[in-house]
Amino acid sequence: MADADDLRRIAQALPHVVEIESAGFDFRVADKGFVWSYPERQQGQRRIIRTDIAVLYVGDEAEKQALLLGEPELFFTTPSYDGLPLVMLRLAEVKVKRLRELVTDAWRMRAPETLVGDLDNLPG
Repeated sequence: MADADDLRRIAQALPHVVEIESAGFDFRVADKGFVWSYPERQQGQRRIIRTDIAVLYVGDEAEKQALLLGEPELFFTTPSYDGLPLVMLRLAEVKVKRLRELVTDAWRMRAPETLVGDLDNLPG
C-alpha cells in the first residue's frame, strides 16, 4: 500500500512539477494544483494537515461520482468539496501502481496542452 513518500516520488517524477512548501505536500503544474495533503477541518478546532490522505483533482463531477461510488474504500469527500472536481484518497488503502495512475491523470488534467506531450518522453 502507498504512503506520502510514494506520492511525493510519483509526483516529482512528472514533468514541470513544482512542490509548494507546506506542512504536508502540495504539487502543481503550470501553477495549478493537482494533488495535495488533505487539510482536515473539524468545527471549533485548528485545521490539521493529513499526509495520509491526498486531495486529487479529477476533472469533473461525473469522474468524481464514479470514483466515490466505484471505490468507496479508497475515495471520499466532504461538504466543503461539494461542486468541486476533487476527491480525497486514503493512501494506506491504495496500491502504488494505482496511485501512479491517479496522480498522472490528475497531472494530465491540469497541465496545459503544450506540456502534456512531455509526459510521453519520460523513461519507463
